[in-house]
Amino acid sequence: MTLNILFFTITIKTRKISAEEALRDQMVREAYEENKLRAYSVHRLL
Repeated sequence: MTLNILFFTITIKTRKISAEEALRDQMVREAYEENKLRAYSVHRLL
């Protein structure tokens, strides 16, 4: 009889972001929202 057991260890670390990365992420989110609103307004006109 053979018993094969596989063990996995998963470690999750929180990722620390720099101020530049946070600012860039915020700018990307704002640009995405602006484009989404622009697309919605164009869609309403048609």
